[in-house]
Amino acid sequence: MKLLRALVGSLLWVLAGILGLVGVVLCATLILLPVGIPVLMLARKLFAYSMVFFVPRKVRHPVEELGKSARSKGSDAVESVKDTDVDLSPARKRAGKLLKAGRSFLEAQRKRVA
Repeated sequence: MKLLRALVGSLLWVLAGILGLVGVVLCATLILLPVGIPVLMLARKLFAYSMVFFVPRKVRHPVEELGKSARSKGSDAVESVKDTDVDLSPARKRAGKLLKAGRSFLEAQRKRVA
């Protein structure tokens, strides 16, 4: 399977290279410039798509692959915090006061500007 993916990727890479050369030649002539620019953009997309066949998914999208395991670790962390006997009510009270102060500040600024 890896050999087939490498073969398809290399053929696509060669095709993108040839298409890029054609795009450069088209851009060299001033009359065909509007045709050459989209051909170069297509060649760039084909180069990027050919790398899809060479590079594994975990290397191409590390954040997406991390997401599944990170979610489970995050829920484990939440559960471990819930098990502690720490009283969080003073911190919640302070946060509520800060939110209220922020809202009143924004209302005062809106009145001042308007």
